[in-house]
Amino acid sequence: MNTKRLILISLIALGAIFLSACSGAPVANNWHGLAADTEHAYISGGSFVYAVDLKTGSEVWRYPAEADSKLLFFATPILTADGQLLIGSAGTNHSFVSLDPATGKEKWTASFTKGKGAYLASPLVVNETIYAPNTDGFVYILDLSGNEIADPIELSGALWSAPSTDGSLLYVTSLDHNFHIIDIATGKTAPAIDLGGAVPSSPAVGADGVYVGSFAATIEFIQPNGSHEVIATAKNWIWGAPVLDGDLLYYADLDGKVYSLNAASGVQNWGIQPDGPVVASLLVSGDQIYVGTESGTLFALDREGKTVWEKESGGAIYTTPVAAGDLILVAPYQAEIALVAYDTQGKQAWTFAPEK
Repeated sequence: MNTKRLILISLIALGAIFLSACSGAPVANNWHGLAADTEHAYISGGSFVYAVDLKTGSEVWRYPAEADSKLLFFATPILTADGQLLIGSAGTNHSFVSLDPATGKEKWTASFTKGKGAYLASPLVVNETIYAPNTDGFVYILDLSGNEIADPIELSGALWSAPSTDGSLLYVTSLDHNFHIIDIATGKTAPAIDLGGAVPSSPAVGADGVYVGSFAATIEFIQPNGSHEVIATAKNWIWGAPVLDGDLLYYADLDGKVYSLNAASGVQNWGIQPDGPVVASLLVSGDQIYVGTESGTLFALDREGKTVWEKESGGAIYTTPVAAGDLILVAPYQAEIALVAYDTQGKQAWTFAPEK
């Protein structure tokens, strides 16, 4: 897939969000958000957020009970330590909600509706504070009861990805090429860093800084003081977030090339091209690296880049696979199913398709 085609897909997906918000029709024209805990998978699928039983693949609950033209969900839900499931809507009321993971019922008496754009990014919770990026270019700051506790932080461009943190600083990427560093204690924002390309995914946090991939087809290492350098390049845009595992950094590009880099030395260990463009971030779990491609194939690679097994999911894989216990969860795009679970040997455990 060339870059023009991916731009077209992105525009179609965004158009579907707003047109569907006007029409009230259920939407499956954007890739899903996916998360899991020990009991449930949580999938945001347009008109609804679903909880799926990890043992059986059956629906546990959906939110809302009936489709609402003002509510559309595509962001990855986030579980909090105090038992909440947080997700923002891309619908017309711009709501940011808290759900009970066990029941799907709203935990706040009123959702937060100050945002002016869509919530396509997941929030980040740090020290009982919620940081919620919005496509209007603001990061909204709430407590765990949904109350705004500070003025929103105005950045630049549409914010499509969750912030990352080292505990003291927030790192926020933007589609307008800019990278932002925010001091958590003071709320002050350092001068923006131009990365030369849009950044639709989150940074990977290391011991001394963060690693960021962009549409400039580069991986940059950025230190807390704002110093930055390109440490690796790719053949095409890097859409998914890089994954840091010890000293190894894994990332992929839209040519379908998957890379392993020694982050400390900058030496590339290997680069392979299993099958088709890679939009989703890679999943590193146990001894395997899981790669989902636009062609709809889920690959399990070993640490040397060799294919251990591969499975066809039934639709393009744009959502990052999720590990849930002994299962690997995949949410294919525009497929007959919304979710499929494999064990670590590649055996299919179950599939989930929402009832009408």
